[in-house]
Amino acid sequence: MNNSAIANNFSLLAKLMDIHGENSFKSKSYANAAFTIDKLPAELSQLPEEKIESIKGIGEAICKKILQQLHTGELPLLNEYIQKTPIGVLEMLKIKGLGAKKISTIWKELEIETIGELLYACNENRLMLYKGFGEKTQQNIKEAIEFYLQNQGSYLYAEISGYADALTQQLQAALPQNTFLLTGAVRRHLEIVEQIEWITTAAVTELQDFFTNQQFETLSINSSTVTFKSPHNVEVQFHLANTSNQFTKLFITSCSEAFLQAWQQQFPLKESYNSEEIIFTEAGIAFIPPYLRESPAIISKAKDNNLPEVIQPKDITAIIHSHSTWSDGSFTIAAMAKAAIEKGFQYLVISDHSKTATYAGGLYEEKVSAQHQEINELNAKLAPFKIFKSIESDILSDGSLDYASDVLTTFDLVIASVHSNLKMSEDRAMKRLLIAIENPYTSILGHMTGRLLLSRSGFPVNHKTIIDACAANNVVIELNANPRRLDMDWRYIDYALEKGVLISIDPDAHSINGFNDIYYGVLVAQKAGLTKQQNLSSFSLQQFETFIAGQKAKRPM
Repeated sequence: MNNSAIANNFSLLAKLMDIHGENSFKSKSYANAAFTIDKLPAELSQLPEEKIESIKGIGEAICKKILQQLHTGELPLLNEYIQKTPIGVLEMLKIKGLGAKKISTIWKELEIETIGELLYACNENRLMLYKGFGEKTQQNIKEAIEFYLQNQGSYLYAEISGYADALTQQLQAALPQNTFLLTGAVRRHLEIVEQIEWITTAAVTELQDFFTNQQFETLSINSSTVTFKSPHNVEVQFHLANTSNQFTKLFITSCSEAFLQAWQQQFPLKESYNSEEIIFTEAGIAFIPPYLRESPAIISKAKDNNLPEVIQPKDITAIIHSHSTWSDGSFTIAAMAKAAIEKGFQYLVISDHSKTATYAGGLYEEKVSAQHQEINELNAKLAPFKIFKSIESDILSDGSLDYASDVLTTFDLVIASVHSNLKMSEDRAMKRLLIAIENPYTSILGHMTGRLLLSRSGFPVNHKTIIDACAANNVVIELNANPRRLDMDWRYIDYALEKGVLISIDPDAHSINGFNDIYYGVLVAQKAGLTKQQNLSSFSLQQFETFIAGQKAKRPM
């Protein structure tokens, strides 16, 4: 091992010891050793062992650990700390502006273990509640994480779709005689995109010239595709076509494998079509949009002319699940209501965090009463627009909600969500959720699995059992529209609809801009064939008040 590698090991060891809250004298000794070794004019491997110990700033204990590394290539003590540190916490050391002490606070006090969770916490203003994290620090960390994630190669749809559209326009402007048809994961509205794809009639040389000028790297070229990578690690692929076969290729690349196989068995594709719509016309069935080309079952519905009239962004009539400055939101209730009115919504459901969520400034009982008084005053001024009293109540480890019945009954509706102790077996997660669903005060099950896309897997659940329980207890299932959540997973919505369970596309908005996340919830809801009639946040004010009355009727007298 060279000096640089040995110094890096000591430096990492010092940081991990600080993160774990170990003796600061020891961690400083390793940090000082790293600094000393990094500045040495000669390689340690070339020095006699007795001379290493005599170097100022080394000493006997450090010397032994240097010799361990020179002889074995490893530092056992460092390995011990790495083993007991979550991978995501280790990764935080790569984020500019995050030192060991801040990471320790994030891990130990906020219970955050991945970069994605940390970004989500920044978006919810949670860091500002802790010592050492002001608004500027939180914003700098947020920007550093976003920069880091942009270079990892996988993207949320919300992060990449705008880039894909802009690049399409640039290509069309630069090569106007050619066709560029966006396809693949972006066209199918998949929540995670690994690669942006187009069908193009452009020649390989034209594409190479364009992307070379844009500082893209050429990854591969073959007879059917050419692939490039942007300076920011975005992979783009072009399916080479001509005016004759471009729509056949567009169709093939806009379907799931299962859908395409089922289609080919029933309607063998030709080489040439004048448009994608003609493929369906010649098959004698209704046009199936790309976002619905997932399950083969949709083909039968198209044959019977029974495709769902899927929900559209304009069908959302309300903001359900939003946070204000009463907990960890960025805006007052009045400001949130004013913005909702300006955007044409009929009502707003304020669902601040409950008292267990101390990390988010959750509401204790006296604050609940004060907030309800403010909502009453605002409703008197804003009618016919209405603000509903809600809470995002934490589901505790035993499945109970974190308020007594006399407090829960003061809310118009209760969103029950898991926010802590996320590392659960399926048995434990199911027991916890089922108890909460059976609670007569639960109106909506919030973000069912607690997942954060690209950063945290959700806790394991049996989706069908959860859906059955919601059906039995008249509980709505949230489709949390935050593009990092999109939870429940759209792949299980069809079963919920089959069981008559309402879905609620909710932005979980912590700011006025958060209202816009509804769009991404609608896109994935479309993939499941959700209609506006099956979505709670599409209810009119009158329909919603009827729903509230039904929820209150569940509660004990």
